[in-house]
Amino acid sequence: MSRTVFCSYLKKEAPGLAFQLIPGELGKRIFDNISQEAWTKWQHKQTMLINEKKLNLMNLEDRKIIEEAMIGYLFENKDVDIEGYTPEK
Repeated sequence: MSRTVFCSYLKKEAPGLAFQLIPGELGKRIFDNISQEAWTKWQHKQTMLINEKKLNLMNLEDRKIIEEAMIGYLFENKDVDIEGYTPEK
């Protein structure tokens, strides 16, 4: 049986993540407050961000860019700015 969380992103009760994906306090915050559905949406945006900005996950500064975008997207209702991308209407 899956666990349910009140998702900060979706603003509703939804099935939560199966386990903590990121270590530390941020990972706990995500595990406790973000649903699987919201995490899947973030992963899609993250992939676009990495590809379009040609980020290297081995580079600490690139990982900080991703982390800041993730916090903004999941907890602060900020969209990820991806140059050249126009969302479908």
